Amino acid sequence: MVPGQLPDGEPAPSDGSLPEPALRRLGERPFGVYVHVPFCRTRCGYCDFNTYTDLGSLQGSYGDTVVREIRLARQVLGKPPPVQTVFVGGGTPTLLPSRDLAKVLRAIDDELGLAPGAEVTTEANPDSVDARSLAELRAAGFTRVSFGMQSAVPHVLEVLDRTHTPGRPQEAVLEAKAAGFEQVSLDLIYGAPGESDGDWQTSLDAALAAEPTHVSAYALIVEEGTKLGAQVRRGEVPMPDDDVLADRYLMAEETLGALGWYEVSNWGEPCRHNLAYWQGGDWWGAGPGAHSHVAGVRWWNAKHPTAYAQRLGDGLSPALAGEVLSEEDRRVERVLLEVRLRDGLPLEVLRPAGLAAAARFLDDGLLELLPYQQGKAVLTLRGRLLADAVVRELVD
Repeated sequence: MVPGQLPDGEPAPSDGSLPEPALRRLGERPFGVYVHVPFCRTRCGYCDFNTYTDLGSLQGSYGDTVVREIRLARQVLGKPPPVQTVFVGGGTPTLLPSRDLAKVLRAIDDELGLAPGAEVTTEANPDSVDARSLAELRAAGFTRVSFGMQSAVPHVLEVLDRTHTPGRPQEAVLEAKAAGFEQVSLDLIYGAPGESDGDWQTSLDAALAAEPTHVSAYALIVEEGTKLGAQVRRGEVPMPDDDVLADRYLMAEETLGALGWYEVSNWGEPCRHNLAYWQGGDWWGAGPGAHSHVAGVRWWNAKHPTAYAQRLGDGLSPALAGEVLSEEDRRVERVLLEVRLRDGLPLEVLRPAGLAAAARFLDDGLLELLPYQQGKAVLTLRGRLLADAVVRELVD
């Protein structure tokens, strides 16, 4: 599949209806809402997300368009369980006025119902917010904000096509805390062309000094169809080196380890919304290209914002296609995701070949048994470096 394209699947019902067995099981797992905001000022060279920089004409009405889908969700789901988490991602959600994001959140509460103590996150670029807009978001009910910092070094930010200046993410953290946000996250990327060990350590130290409650650190992935992918293909910049990436991960663990890791690339106070993804929860995904999942039924919306808005305007579900996951599909996904968590993977979900692989990994020091949860295995630090290879054998 070409990056950015939607997967294949069976055509989705035009009214968005779900199979009755899935609706009956709704509520067995935590339920959340994801809202995709596809707008950006500029497109970062490494990004293959469903984002657009030339659709300003759609931004003004976007909040109302998403509200239509939230109302559709209410019709489809009937009386869903309380929404435990909301995550507004992008793109750059905070390119929308705070009042529009507040309108969407209010619709989620009115139509679906926010649970007491719900976690409500928005992503933000550090230069897309200020003290006033953050205060407005907090007053609207947002409880968590995640800033795309990526690096603290000017030449690395330039390679990544980031528009904020060094130091601005740290300022944004202070502004968010002053606005009343108790949970603030910073996202970092390592392995950019031209980044040195010293550059990466500078970024880690700067992020930690800002005292966020959560830090993500992801290795740069060169995706086909991106500006960076074209530069690598032409030989203008080198492909990230696996050994260098491993060393950078070890540096991240050494610096961020005091926060405590809970997923291979995440440290600090867990994002409950993302944990629900990794633990097989249910969620409604609103917005162009957004994916949803309810009790083993997965579906995805029209990718382009114009097509998405047109379908809703015509009284149709924006969902284009979907699939019903088999029990084996769900088992494999559980292995793929839960093995990356500090809470570990129950060995009982493995088949004989996977159990044999797990025994070897325990002997080799890539896995260890959790002392406080019988029958669960977790990746060791060395195992985290080789997580993809470990997972490939465990799913057999």
